[in-house]
Amino acid sequence: MVDTLLNVLWFLGIFFVGILIWAALSPFETMGWWAGWFGDTIYEEPVPSDGLLRRVHSDTTSYVLFLSGVGRTSSETLSHRERVFLEHLAHVAAKTVIIDDVFPYSVNNLSLTAQPIFARFWRRALQWKQHGPRFAGNLINLRNIFQILISIDKRYGPMYNQGVAEVLFHGLLRYDYRPECEMPVFLVASSGAAQIAVGAAPYLKELVNAPVYVVSVGGVFGSDPGLLDIDHIYHLYGSKDAAVRWSNLDAGRWPISASSTWNRAKRQGKVSEVCLGAMCHSGRGSYLDFRAKTATGQPYVEKTAQTVSAVIDKAIALRTSLEPSTVGGEITEAQI
Repeated sequence: MVDTLLNVLWFLGIFFVGILIWAALSPFETMGWWAGWFGDTIYEEPVPSDGLLRRVHSDTTSYVLFLSGVGRTSSETLSHRERVFLEHLAHVAAKTVIIDDVFPYSVNNLSLTAQPIFARFWRRALQWKQHGPRFAGNLINLRNIFQILISIDKRYGPMYNQGVAEVLFHGLLRYDYRPECEMPVFLVASSGAAQIAVGAAPYLKELVNAPVYVVSVGGVFGSDPGLLDIDHIYHLYGSKDAAVRWSNLDAGRWPISASSTWNRAKRQGKVSEVCLGAMCHSGRGSYLDFRAKTATGQPYVEKTAQTVSAVIDKAIALRTSLEPSTVGGEITEAQI
């Protein structure tokens, strides 16, 4: 019995040491890109419009770049819930070009399953995630979480966020975005991708020379310096979302941190928070759940899509009418 316990403890010790080493080495991908070891190629999978998504309209008024959660392995691995959400959004935001084929967890848009060394491992991890053992498949989530931590790191974050901004800009150009038109861009991000969106938005704004907004759908993000440079952030959250409350662990999000970028952005009217009701972070009852319904019978995913569309319309209306964006603080859907 004692030998078994010691073996288990030994295994756990090796496992956690391995995780720490992995975390310590995770910035080297970003540093290698910054140093030019990987060239300046931004990888893409040439995929034609699939109907409602990635279609350029003749009367386009805005562009949406969708940044999905930590479970993604490439620009082509959206979950079914995410696909349904984007299709709903395309219906209600008819004049918006919706782009979903960007991979925000890589500075050159290279999918995990196409990595030069570890491609076979990540393909196997994707199989584990889809078919089991599920715990082993969560290695993908862990790897992408490390990228989120790099995004908020003061040492490596500027490098990583600039690389992601170039990936996003490249994605816009693929779908006929013209910087001279100054058309607004919305980064709709879920879960930890909200941190990447906040970090990359200031660099993207310089590239497009147009307003850039962040729409956080149950997003987890810290008091990033980028909050002061973006035009506005709309934070949509559910009252049952425990993951969103993790953001409050960042001291910069505390009310007593008056000089933090988060609180300064709120005072400048750059932050709006919208409660979507009793929604949780993922799975059943989440923002993208198409089975769970509100008291009025509206599917959660439909309500989320309509709220995001209303946010887009409000931001465009404020910009068109030249009204000051002083709508920071807690707001309701009726005020959008």
